[in-house]
Amino acid sequence: MPTVLLLRHGRSTANTAGVLAGRAPGVLLDDVGRAQVEAVARRLAAVPLAAVVSSPVQRCLDTAEAVRAVDGPRGRLARRPGLVVDERLSECDYGSWTGRPIKELVKEKEWAVVQQHPSAAQFPGGEALREVQARAVEALREHDARLRREVGDDAVWLACTHGDVIKALVADAVGSHLDTFQRIVADPASVTAIRYTATRPFLLRLNDTGGDLAGFAPAKRRGRSRTADSSDAVVGGGAGAAPDGRG
Repeated sequence: MPTVLLLRHGRSTANTAGVLAGRAPGVLLDDVGRAQVEAVARRLAAVPLAAVVSSPVQRCLDTAEAVRAVDGPRGRLARRPGLVVDERLSECDYGSWTGRPIKELVKEKEWAVVQQHPSAAQFPGGEALREVQARAVEALREHDARLRREVGDDAVWLACTHGDVIKALVADAVGSHLDTFQRIVADPASVTAIRYTATRPFLLRLNDTGGDLAGFAPAKRRGRSRTADSSDAVVGGGAGAAPDGRG
């Protein structure tokens, strides 16, 4: 089955200013964020990406384009995928909270709901977190199914999106209620990997900010394909990746 690598954008000017950016225009990567993105792009260079899909928010577009710009040992630039923009991977619409300092928002009565009962959280004039999760899961599953048809079971693709969106996607992937999603961490420029199978998703990696990503490159396989048993968990935990980092 295909594997999706969820990439959060690099650190932004709003992150360092302590402001809830949301979809506000003019929020860009800061110097640290640009360095983070350059580093993760180099780590991803060895992975032949079948597609790159991004939120329409500028900090994600800049992050996704940086990944596409770095060539790898397989000459990826010669056949790099185009950038697909999907509104369903956009940042949460925080409504009237957009652009406000976090230190002010923690005093709002709705803050406790967002933290402790997020499935009931409705941002004033904006989205509910349950709506964010629904649209993001729909987007991932739709792109994943398309790439399986067009590229095959070993397709690896990238989705560049936002922290709350990634946390909601992870909660869904592990079968956890949305009310637990604040227990999940998605740092700037982190990579989280999910594989959707016929019966359930598998969380392969979470909040990776420095590990080797080359193992996600499809390996040549002999005999039985991964698809045949990809919906079954390995009892006992399995052997893990092969010595060369693949498998």
